[in-house]
This record gives sequence, structure tokens and C-alpha cells, in this order.
Amino acid sequence: MKLEGKVAIVTGAARGFGKAFCLRLGEEGAKVVAADIRDVADTVAGVEAKGGAAIGLKVDVSSEADTRRMAEETVKKFGRIDILINNAADFNIKIGPFYEIDPDEWDRVMAVNVKGQWLSARAVFPQMKKQGKGKIVNMGSSSFIGGSGPFPHYVASKGAIIGLTRAMARDLGEYGINVNVLAPGFALTEGGYELMERGLKSGGVQRRCFKRDEQPEDVLGAMVFLCSEDSDFMSGQTMVVDGGGSFI
Repeated sequence: MKLEGKVAIVTGAARGFGKAFCLRLGEEGAKVVAADIRDVADTVAGVEAKGGAAIGLKVDVSSEADTRRMAEETVKKFGRIDILINNAADFNIKIGPFYEIDPDEWDRVMAVNVKGQWLSARAVFPQMKKQGKGKIVNMGSSSFIGGSGPFPHYVASKGAIIGLTRAMARDLGEYGINVNVLAPGFALTEGGYELMERGLKSGGVQRRCFKRDEQPEDVLGAMVFLCSEDSDFMSGQTMVVDGGGSFI
């Protein structure tokens, strides 16, 4: 097990990539903190059913108070923070061109997708600094690479994450903290199905080297790599896992 004895926080842990991350982290030996604005009972139960240790926290990542509490509760329960996976994102979005996006919706997406990752990283930093080591994985999207997808506010938010990650990597390297982006393609998660119900017509399968839909499980190996000591000399990078749909 690559993550034996580590403590990992995953935001957006109730479903999709976040739930899959929690289950795999538990299998790799990590103690898991499943954080979400939704109920995470199923995720916690799933980790425990596989013999892992997990707790669930109700967290709005756009709230500084909530993210600070998330870090405090993690340290109180498990004594440390080794890994943060910034997965929470707003998928309740309009499908359409940039000129049809409501400004309030734009602000909400940025508050969750960008500010939320910044606040969560800011909250765990003091503990990681104290430990002299840590792994922060910010969730991006290959939609930013080609500007694809009829949801410009979401694409813009994921581009901002790459810039934020590079700045954070410069700031945190001296403390032994790695910061990288994991960028999946469009995947068949609950959020993905909701987007299709609202008008998304294609997952980009024909543009991929591998002509099939992406599943959350396709990203788990890369996630473990970025959370483990195997990536200790890697920071500020974007790892795209989209079946060869995008090249950078």
C-alpha cells in the first residue's frame, strides 16, 4: 500500500471522482476525510467496508470558516494532514455560449471551483508546513486545454486552477509541499450525466486515442501517484488523463 499511515482530505467526496478517490485512498492505507456540502455517509461506509478508516464532514469549500474547520477536525481526529485533493466543483451550470451565462452563476462557479481550492489549500498549509511535507492535488479539466465544452465559466475556472497551482508550487516548495493538477476529460460521473441532461451532446470520445467513455476509475492510478512519494520531485505540473483527447 503506497499511502499507509497517511491522512487524506478529499473535497467533493459524496460522489463521482471524489467518492472514487476516497475508496482508493482507503485501499492504499490512508485515513480518509470525506468532505462535501452533500451527505457523505455512503462514501464513509464504502471506505470502512474495505477495512479503511474515514470520517465525513459537511463543508462548503467557498466558506473560509468551513475550510478552516475541515483542517482542524482532521488534525483533531487523525493528528496530521498529508494529502489534500481539491475535487469539489460546481456542476449545476448552464450549457451555452459565454454571452448567455448569468453573472451570478459565473460568480458562483468561480467561488466554488477556484476560491474553494485556494481556501482549502490555505487551511491545510499550516499543518503541512509543520510536518515539512504534503501533497496538494488540484482538480483541473482537459476542457481547458482545448477550450472545449459549452460551459465557458467552468472552462475558465479550470484554467485558473492551473495558474493557481503554478503559483502555489513556487510558494510551497521550500516547505516540502508538492502542488500539482490532475486534469481528467469528460467522464461518466453523476455530474457528467447531469450535464448531458441539460444539453451536453458529446463526451468527446471520437477525439480520444481510446474510443470509449472515461470512468472515474481511469484516473485513480494518476491520483495515487500524485499523492505518493513517487511524485516527490514533481510540482507545478498538469497531468492530463483523458484517453489521449488532449496533448500538452
